[in-house]
Amino acid sequence: MSFSRAIKIAPSILAADFANFGAECRAVEDQGADWVHVDVMDGHFVPNITFGPATCAAIRPHIRGVMDVHLMIAPVDMYIEGFAKAGADIITAHIEAGPHIHRTLQAIRASGAKAGLAINPGTGLDGVENLLDMIDLVCVMTVNPGFGGQNFIDMTDKVQRLRALIGARPIHIEIDGGMTPQTAPLMARAGADVLVAGSAVFKGGSVANPAPYGENIRAIRAAAEAATGVAV
Repeated sequence: MSFSRAIKIAPSILAADFANFGAECRAVEDQGADWVHVDVMDGHFVPNITFGPATCAAIRPHIRGVMDVHLMIAPVDMYIEGFAKAGADIITAHIEAGPHIHRTLQAIRASGAKAGLAINPGTGLDGVENLLDMIDLVCVMTVNPGFGGQNFIDMTDKVQRLRALIGARPIHIEIDGGMTPQTAPLMARAGADVLVAGSAVFKGGSVANPAPYGENIRAIRAAAEAATGVAV
């Protein structure tokens, strides 16, 4: 998984057909998705329950590219090995999920996965700076985690400050929540390169009619690239 700051679109399967995950993963990749984003929720850290390592293992054979697993769970550490064995390329944990995030990031990297750090809208960057040399991705939440389809919370200033902190380090800035062709340019211009989109990708399409997935992905990508002035 080589590093690039080119815009990447990561459809969230939270918005896919739950009865047809394998085919949905294949469909969005065929339609131009760069990564597949898996939102794991435990009903404790966030007020919703989604899927676990068994689902990740089941869909892994259907994903050719990057499986990006976002753990909205607490505690985290005891589940890292399970998600790594299920084939996660990136495992992201929330800085708010426990008192020892440094240990959690160590465990993720020890598992062989890339380490991601997620921060909620109400969380500042004070705790992030000391972790930059341990992470491969920072996921900036632009909704409060727990449900898809929420309204975008503008985190432009936070993303700009984060991009300055990262400097030349090979760390992705991922945005999760409310990404559309209207909101993606704000985040791309601020320095983000991975855009997670759920309903904005899956709306209007299906496994039987996947063309709208491609249209939606291209619209988000084009808007983001136009905002940065660089089409890749």
